[in-house]
Amino acid sequence: MSVSLSKGQTVSLAKQDGSSLRRIHMGLGWDAAKGMFGRSKDIDLDASCLVFDASNSLIDQVWFRQLDSNDGSIHHTGDNRTGRGDGDDESIVVDLDKISANAVTLVFVVNSFTGQDFSKIENASCRLVDLESNAEFAKYNLSGSGRHTASIMAKVSRKSGSWTMTAIGQPCSGRTFKDLIPATLPHL
Repeated sequence: MSVSLSKGQTVSLAKQDGSSLRRIHMGLGWDAAKGMFGRSKDIDLDASCLVFDASNSLIDQVWFRQLDSNDGSIHHTGDNRTGRGDGDDESIVVDLDKISANAVTLVFVVNSFTGQDFSKIENASCRLVDLESNAEFAKYNLSGSGRHTASIMAKVSRKSGSWTMTAIGQPCSGRTFKDLIPATLPHL
């Protein structure tokens, strides 16, 4: 059963039977807003995963120019430059059991590489799927149009061996994950 999250809400990544999720898929979907005469311009949103250690230092990143984490636990399935199609337009697959011991927080961000603001984007959402059962575990709608070009979507954190997901949904601006690091740090 999927949980619809609101900003700041945290959900445990433990299954109902008490075991933890092992492999998750974070999907990002979006559509370009229809303009005059029902036409829409392609919008290139990019999903990225930033990996932080206990001292809040960035130790790895997965994005369209680096599809795999250094430890092999995180994989970006590729860049979608238009948002066309149904479902997840970009996906990041995470094997929680393989994440290096010094990684404590994964932050998922989305940015408009082509620079359009979110007032031009519809149906933007991120979702967390348990890859073992293929069940959607949680979904967060990136609601609210605005003049921002990026959003800090969610974080997955490890504490005492257990993982949780927190919906952040913080609007910010930037064309790549590098531009978003200062806005990300307060959410760690």
